[in-house]
Amino acid sequence: MNADLVEHVEGGRRVNGLHGTDDRFAEDAHQRFACYLQELAVVRAEDEAEAVTRILRDSDTAMAQSAVVRHLDRRASQLLADEEFVPWAREMAEINVERDFLVRRLREWTLLRSIAVGEPWCSEEVGSGSDWFQRKAVETLSSPAVLTLLAEVGRTRRVRGDAGRRLRQRHHRD
Repeated sequence: MNADLVEHVEGGRRVNGLHGTDDRFAEDAHQRFACYLQELAVVRAEDEAEAVTRILRDSDTAMAQSAVVRHLDRRASQLLADEEFVPWAREMAEINVERDFLVRRLREWTLLRSIAVGEPWCSEEVGSGSDWFQRKAVETLSSPAVLTLLAEVGRTRRVRGDAGRRLRQRHHRD
């Protein structure tokens, strides 16, 4: 746990070293969510796994997973081209092994990374990716092959249209 944070959450209860436990905090998922996001925004890399694990123990599983997915998205985008991405993603996947949504999001971030750094990727994976993945790919990647694929077989009209626009913009710049 980050030593800079005076308050933290355990099992849906706010624990404050000066004031003990506040049971009212346990009833407000919005407050816990905000507290979790704040904690994850400043967590040290060496404390990240413990923080994610603890947050995922919250009784409101949807809220906890929502906070964690926001964190995963933020960290993955920061690490996307960094060599630390692979061990980080592996560690996060181990923590989330029983949470299908979080595992899929990490898998899709790993695919985005593979494309971004020029590693091999499979067109079937891109074509069958979630709506989120396809939108993120169009938004973040510059690969003409991926943009062409998504302009042709993207899951939604939005993805197909945005991919086509990105390709045209890229063509006009070249």
